[in-house]
Amino acid sequence: MGFDDWLLAHEPIVRMSFFFGVLAVIALWEVLAPRRALTVSKLMRWGNNLGMVFFNSFVLRVIFPAAAVGMAAFAAEQGWGIFNYYELPFWLAVVASVVVLDFIIYLQHVMVHAIPALWRLHRMHHADLDFDVTTGARFHPLEILLSMIIKFAAIVVLGPPIVAVVIFEVVLNAMAMFNHGNIRLPLGLDRVLRLFVVTPDMHRVHHSVEDDEANSNFGFNLSLWDRLFGTYRDQPRAGHDGMTIGIRKYREPRQVSWFSGMLSLPFKGKISDYAINRRQWSDADE
Repeated sequence: MGFDDWLLAHEPIVRMSFFFGVLAVIALWEVLAPRRALTVSKLMRWGNNLGMVFFNSFVLRVIFPAAAVGMAAFAAEQGWGIFNYYELPFWLAVVASVVVLDFIIYLQHVMVHAIPALWRLHRMHHADLDFDVTTGARFHPLEILLSMIIKFAAIVVLGPPIVAVVIFEVVLNAMAMFNHGNIRLPLGLDRVLRLFVVTPDMHRVHHSVEDDEANSNFGFNLSLWDRLFGTYRDQPRAGHDGMTIGIRKYREPRQVSWFSGMLSLPFKGKISDYAINRRQWSDADE
């Protein structure tokens, strides 16, 4: 059995092992060095947030049993995609694939903020009243399915090596938990790290109730994209201890922290304009 065949056979175990390993490390870190005091019952939030993770995993495996790695193998068999058409050094194809896929996730994140119908799905992620490691895995099933379809399209066009897709998926999940962690980093370390990757303090700004702050810092892994495209914001105006997490009009835990409330959230209320254009701030705030 070749390495690619081994990855195809064991990809779920590899991803699950990294998921639970990183979850345990960040969860322990949150206990030892928390960044903010939590406002909602941790037992309730964790039970429902992690319950959504397992529900989403089940839905994905039923609808897309081969997942992204299976699409990469299929694209390779068919000779589809840039890296299957042009021969590059293997290491370069792997690195370039991971970077390009990360850029596509950045664009996807901007898109789900910009388009009203997609914001309805994505706001379940933002409606969490606290910000910790489980927030990073809390997404509506319909958004998870949309994300997988976008990954499939990207893989068909790009033709990444199978190992690159596995690396990307593992890194994306790990970084999502890291940069959503309620963890305290030394300020000097944070300043250095965010030159390269998204840190918890950097991404926490994105979960502010303030519209202009929520429409910034879209990256999940590399911080390059926010700096390059002008969506980077250094700090929240109220500071990390004073800022409010969530969405302004959804403040009831039963609405946003219970499983049934999370599933129904996209279908509540009315959105009449582009969420990303709701920018109510003056030039003095820039």
